[in-house]
Amino acid sequence: MSNLQLHPGVETLTITGATPGAELRVESDDGPSLVTVVADHSGNAHVAFVPAEHKVISSTEEWADVLSTGQILAPGVYSVVDESTGSTHGPVRVLSVEDLPDPSLYRQELEEGFGYLEVRDGVTLSIMVRFPNEDLYGPAPWPTVIEYSGYGPSNPDAPQPGSLLANLLGFAVVGVNMRGTGCSGGVFDVFSPAQAADGYDVVETVARQPWVLDNKVGMVGLSYPGISQLYVAATRPPSLAAITPLSVIDDLWRQQWPGGTYNSGFTRAWLAQRDAETKVGGMAWDQARIDAGDEQAAANQAIRSQNMDFERFGRAIDNFRPTLDARRVETVVDRIDVPVYLTGAWQDEQTGSRFALMLDRFHNSPHVQFTLFNGHHPDGYSPMVILRWFEFLSFHVGRRVPVVPEVIRMFAPLQFAEVFGVLQDLEDDRFGDLVDDFDAAFERWTSEPPVRILFESGAGSDTPGATSARYEVLTSEFPPPGTAARRWWFADGGELADAAPTAAADVVYEDDPEAGGLCYAIIDDLQDFTKPTVPIEWTTFADEQAVQFETAPLNSDLTVAGQGHVDLWMLPGSDDTSVQATLTEIRADGTEVRVQSGWHRPQHRVEDPTRSDELRVDYTFAPEDRSPLAVGEPVHFRLPFMPLAHRFRAGTRIRVSVSTPGRDTPLWCFDNPITPGAIHTVRVGGEQASSLVLPVWDDPDHVLDEAHVEPPGADALRGQPARPALPIRNVPADS
Repeated sequence: MSNLQLHPGVETLTITGATPGAELRVESDDGPSLVTVVADHSGNAHVAFVPAEHKVISSTEEWADVLSTGQILAPGVYSVVDESTGSTHGPVRVLSVEDLPDPSLYRQELEEGFGYLEVRDGVTLSIMVRFPNEDLYGPAPWPTVIEYSGYGPSNPDAPQPGSLLANLLGFAVVGVNMRGTGCSGGVFDVFSPAQAADGYDVVETVARQPWVLDNKVGMVGLSYPGISQLYVAATRPPSLAAITPLSVIDDLWRQQWPGGTYNSGFTRAWLAQRDAETKVGGMAWDQARIDAGDEQAAANQAIRSQNMDFERFGRAIDNFRPTLDARRVETVVDRIDVPVYLTGAWQDEQTGSRFALMLDRFHNSPHVQFTLFNGHHPDGYSPMVILRWFEFLSFHVGRRVPVVPEVIRMFAPLQFAEVFGVLQDLEDDRFGDLVDDFDAAFERWTSEPPVRILFESGAGSDTPGATSARYEVLTSEFPPPGTAARRWWFADGGELADAAPTAAADVVYEDDPEAGGLCYAIIDDLQDFTKPTVPIEWTTFADEQAVQFETAPLNSDLTVAGQGHVDLWMLPGSDDTSVQATLTEIRADGTEVRVQSGWHRPQHRVEDPTRSDELRVDYTFAPEDRSPLAVGEPVHFRLPFMPLAHRFRAGTRIRVSVSTPGRDTPLWCFDNPITPGAIHTVRVGGEQASSLVLPVWDDPDHVLDEAHVEPPGADALRGQPARPALPIRNVPADS
């Protein structure tokens, strides 16, 4: 018997209690039918997207098509007709993010330990409240932070890293599981507006607790809980004091489709893991709570049958569409009006470094601090930078001068050694001389330049590869002032020349069918990337599968900072292909060090003029801006590198390689659209001359002191593997 109920949320409509298999027609208030969904075996259905024209949706494949070509379920009034009974249910009102609840919702009482928090559409989220050590930090109220993600922040037995560190350093911490994850109710959806609205409600509810200092809270987290902070802060909850997002992305679609080619490595595996963990009991600890009698957890998971298969859906959305723009992180960060502390690594093996492309978009944040370095995904919590994170939270959330308690400072090296593989002391307290003068300390701190670039991490201590930089440069923005485009031209003999050759000397390469699959263990070995020695298998292309060009030995040091690109002319050997450019450093001792990579699928023809300039390159990736290549017909495109900052030392050579995507990154694999045996011609010289363009930072203020003049060990740089350099053996086009 049907007991159909409608549950409107933020840009979502959930249906429960229907007869399994019943067709449920969703109608807008002005009459037209938008979509008919089929109730699953539990009598559930969920609508977040609707097709361009009405259709019946009954399979995962059909939902994938809706996500690829349809529209969001817009805020408004809707009814549902149960075709099996002819009955109409509703109307109900689907909310927008801006539709705030009655403030009384935020008067919920939260206690120490595990519990639940209700958000505006009635869904309850599982939470874990941890108070700091009262013997060390005194009684409540305490400065308080929230860690919010789809991992296990509310798992009572395993605090997430951000929660653990903040709690040890004197903060009350509230770990919150997003809807559809852990023991939380609702339907899971990656980076949805509903998740952002939930975050607003979480901030406002937690801030009203009597144990929260000043009724203001901060947010913490690296990667997933880092990204979620950006979406939540963009909703502008009044009680949010500051956010500290670490190792984040700028757009989920561009993570799935870097340069327009599907990332079959880490991003695919990450989404598949989300799919697995958001099933009933998918995290084990949530099932353990259900088995122990948590009736709320059991009731919350009854709707899990409607969680989407995001790995499959992500693969289906092979072009960027306007409906995806609301979930693009870069488009929302200019709404953030609280202080922001953000860190990231240029060679981040999980999320890459596109985050740096949005650093100039935090227009409304009153105070930003960006710490940037070469290295790996977990390095935002390393001893190299963690004190600055503590400073930021202390000043903006704790409203106190940051001083690490001696007992924490004593035990920290052993704790960090367990994770990062080497004993390292925390950085010294920088404001201990002003411990009794908050205003003076705050003024000194906020007068520091907002961008801190750490160079040559891994070579700053006696342990090669440990998280320690050799030197740092402070600047006002990224890319730094004084950065300008410098161009080197592809030339005969594999040379990168200062002037464009007048004579053509084209070269060719053959697509490598194995390259896209050459990344190793995707999820199981992620902890390896915290250690000084990381087993990155950096394999080489055969001579005929790449073309390479390099400069003469540099006469002086050269620093690049920003996003560069390869300005490429090519004659494609197939109607679809993807192209990789790899930037490396060839040292005087014959060692090659990886610096950065980039990718583009030249079927995507149109650059986004709002996000491209002399150095920066981004594409619309819209379906209308995409067309097949004409075999043998010249195609011109700019292939962007991931952002970076790197110092090429005098005597080294800069090398760029052009090839099929793959082999260069430990966790990013590619479903390359290649034709076996296809041979592509790269134009060299003449009227269609290809070139390398880099963001050269000519800044006299970062002259090295005597201790750092010598280059670092080639095998020490975090995230930058080294190997013996092979000679350039380009294949001439006329061969």
